[in-house]
Amino acid sequence: MSNRVYTSPFQRTPGLRTEEPKDESVSVVVPFYNESECVEFVLKEIVECQPDTEVVAVDDGSTDDTWEKIQTIEGVTPLRLTENRGQSGALFAGLNYASGDILVMLDGDGQNDPADIGKLVDLLKQGECDIAVGRRAKRQDTWSRKAASRIANNVRRMFIHDGISDTGCSLKAIHRDHVDLLVPFNGLHRFLPAIFTHAGLKISEIDVNHRERKAGESKYTNLDRAIRGIYDLVGVCWLLKRKVILPPLAEKD
Repeated sequence: MSNRVYTSPFQRTPGLRTEEPKDESVSVVVPFYNESECVEFVLKEIVECQPDTEVVAVDDGSTDDTWEKIQTIEGVTPLRLTENRGQSGALFAGLNYASGDILVMLDGDGQNDPADIGKLVDLLKQGECDIAVGRRAKRQDTWSRKAASRIANNVRRMFIHDGISDTGCSLKAIHRDHVDLLVPFNGLHRFLPAIFTHAGLKISEIDVNHRERKAGESKYTNLDRAIRGIYDLVGVCWLLKRKVILPPLAEKD
């Protein structure tokens, strides 16, 4: 009788490929909520930059005509939540709905540059890391928002060691099987690196372009972000201490 060791499905071994990487399919997931003014140009730009990629546009129960506009964009897979569930809920729904082997996330406000998608995807395909995340090299936001973000990042790192410097950058790429690590809750999108780091996955952070918002308005104020962030931080600290991550399993023949 010999023992067979099974590797956890969430663990990979970056940088040790012995054969050519397979041609993994890619899906881009973009959540929208009342973004009528920018949804068309955002989606068209993504489709133009990623012509052979599935683009899942998630309407988070918008009350304007965002959903109607999403359905008119050629090359887009529309997905609608009939009730508003917040950015994390829409993102979680899109990640589970998308069909790609690699899943890319970015905001629907147009501030993320879809030209950077390829850089993150390449890191995963080459086995350089398990999770690739963007870091806004030259952030195009107001000084007050940048200051609030800097404070929030410092506070977060005091309690959660997620190994990245810019948790507010929405541009991220993950492998499909890593979605199983996620627990849907409001604020999830801000703590993805912490959850993946806790699971023992390797994260690479690279500089990406950041742009001014061309249209529409942010759905968050600095005060709202601060209150939510503190509340969520307490919950995530508890979750990371209590969540069970299965180790590799051994089974006898």
